Amino acid sequence: MSHRVTLIPGDGIGREVSLAAQRCIDATGVKITWEEQIAGEEAIAKYGTVLPTQVLDSVRKNKVAIKGPIITPVGKGFRSVNVQLRKALDLYACLRPCKLMKGVKSRYTNIDIVVVRENTEDLYAGIEFSQGLKRTEEMIKYLEAESGVSIKTDSAIGIKPISISASKRIVRFAFDYAVKNNRRKVTVVHKANIMKETDGLFLKCAREVSEEYKGKIEFEDRIVDNMCMQLVQKPELYDVLVLPNLYGDILSDLCAGLIGGLGIAPGANIGDNMALFEAVHGSAPKYTGLNKVNPTAMILSGVLMLRYLKEEEAANRLEKAVSEVILEGKYVTYDLKKDRNDLAAVGTSQMADAIISRLKT
Repeated sequence: MSHRVTLIPGDGIGREVSLAAQRCIDATGVKITWEEQIAGEEAIAKYGTVLPTQVLDSVRKNKVAIKGPIITPVGKGFRSVNVQLRKALDLYACLRPCKLMKGVKSRYTNIDIVVVRENTEDLYAGIEFSQGLKRTEEMIKYLEAESGVSIKTDSAIGIKPISISASKRIVRFAFDYAVKNNRRKVTVVHKANIMKETDGLFLKCAREVSEEYKGKIEFEDRIVDNMCMQLVQKPELYDVLVLPNLYGDILSDLCAGLIGGLGIAPGANIGDNMALFEAVHGSAPKYTGLNKVNPTAMILSGVLMLRYLKEEEAANRLEKAVSEVILEGKYVTYDLKKDRNDLAAVGTSQMADAIISRLKT
C-alpha cells in the first residue's frame, strides 16, 4: 500500500533532520509520496505568512504530515506555528512517548512513560490581552467586578478555558491508548487544589471517564508540582500521564530529560481523522547547515507515523535499527557520545546512513 504524506521541513536544523528522517523512512521500503510544504521563516520570506493556506490544505488532503522544528519568537513576533497547526486541524491529542534506549546517557534505568497532553485549550488557547491597551483596561474592570479580586492596572491578561468536551476527549484518548498498547495505569495531572474551577473541571471529567475503564486500567491523580518531584524521585511508578496543555508541555520536556534529552524525544499530534508528527526539540538555528545535530527524535517521530499508517513491521524495523546504532555508539552524533568532545562523532546525515545500513542487514 502507498501513502501520501505532507512534509514540512521547518526552520534552522529542521531541513537537515527532516531529510534524515525521510531517508530512513524510505529505506524501510514503505511506499510514500512526499508532498513538501513550507511554514515558518521560509514561508514568511516567500509568502508573507508563517502558515500559508496551502500547508493546511495539504495536511487536510493527505491526513498525515511530519514536520521539522519551527522557530517560535520569545515574548514577541508571530504566534507559534505549532499551536496554530494543532488548533486549525483540531489535533487535540499530543502524544509524547519517553522511553529510555540502551546506550543513551541517563541518571535512570527502565523509563517508559507516555505523556498525553490536551492540545487545544488552557493558557495556550491564545486568548491574551496586552498590557496598556484600552480593551485590557476594560477587561480588568470587568474581571474585578465579576470576581471581586483586585487586579493591578498595569497587568497583561491571559484566559484559561477548560471545557467538559475537550477534557473528556483527551482523557478518553489516554485510556484508549493505554488499553490498545497494554499499559497498566493512567495518571491525571492537575492543580485543582488551587484552580478549583478550571483544573477542578478537568479532574472531575477525568474521574468520570475513568469509571468506563474500571477493572481494565488503573487510575490515579497527582497535583502537578508533586508530580514533578515524583518523576525526578521515582519515575518507574508512572505509565501514562494525561494533562492539560500547559502542564503537558512542561512535563513532557521533564520526561525527555529522564531519557537523555530532547534529541531523542519523538512526538505526535493526533485528531479524529488526521495526524501530524514532529520532534519535540526546537530549531537550534546556531547549528543550521553544520550537519551536527542528532536526528533521532525526528526519525522516531517517523516510527510513530509508520505505526499510525499501520505499517507496524516497518516501524519495528526502523526503531530496532535506531536502537542498535545508538547502543553500538560508533556512528552517533556528539551528544550521544560518552564524551561530547569525542572527535569520532559523526554528523546528522552520517548517523542516518548508519541507521539505513542497519535496516538493510
